[in-house]
Amino acid sequence: MQDRLDAVRAQVQAELDRAIDALPGGDLRDAMRYAVQGGKRLRAFLVMESARLHGVADDAALPVAAAVEALHAYSLVHDDLPAMDDDDLRRGQPTVHVRWTEATAILAGDALQTLAFGLLADPRIGAAEGRVRLVAALAQASGAAGMVWGQALDIAAETAGTPLDLAAITELQGGKTGALIRFAATAGPLIAGDDPAALDRYAVALGLAFQIADDILDVTGDEAVTGKRVGKDAGAGKATFVSLLGLAPAQAEARRLVTVGTKALSQYGDRAGNLHDLARFVIERDT
Repeated sequence: MQDRLDAVRAQVQAELDRAIDALPGGDLRDAMRYAVQGGKRLRAFLVMESARLHGVADDAALPVAAAVEALHAYSLVHDDLPAMDDDDLRRGQPTVHVRWTEATAILAGDALQTLAFGLLADPRIGAAEGRVRLVAALAQASGAAGMVWGQALDIAAETAGTPLDLAAITELQGGKTGALIRFAATAGPLIAGDDPAALDRYAVALGLAFQIADDILDVTGDEAVTGKRVGKDAGAGKATFVSLLGLAPAQAEARRLVTVGTKALSQYGDRAGNLHDLARFVIERDT
């Protein structure tokens, strides 16, 4: 898997740089380019692997992989703002509003979001019908029924000062973290016009396992390795999978979800080996 992941990282970075370099210069473009540097690129990897499983060439899937990373970068820029999660460190570097200004960070996030949808219009992806399916799916995953909705639930819980229970945390993270992962994992069949059900089941489990792993890292992680602040959730009194379940049970639940997710890939046989490896990587990572 690692060779494929490294290749996807390089391809997606080049695609994002190309798209952003074509824009007018200045702080806005510089902040956009800064925001898309680095990262694990797991969502892009999901796009490329789901496309491969459905007979979609890498060249056709690449704009979609770049789109999901642009959308993800926008969400991080906005989540880091003082009015949201108020973080000053991301991927080992100062966050965009710290490096520039809040206004520039807001505009850079806005521009990355629109860039994502522009990338989905790329004719390299294929027939217009497939591109329309992708646009509709990303809008659903990223908006008021998906990622933004999950963030709104998170803010509402903080404002109310009442910790959420396990069911509410699961629902919240299904939007905030899981929705974009589901889009990425089902992008291949969406392009091809195939049934996305199996990959959707995989992605639901993967997204939840990913968030549990993040909650575990907030407790056990090393800031120098993770590239972001740790211990913030406990300091803020936020309910997490670790605070509600305990560390060992949370780790066990993440492992269980990996088993559930990989079983959903049975129809693909050995061709889904990279997605099996990714699911294990998600809960074993240290960043």
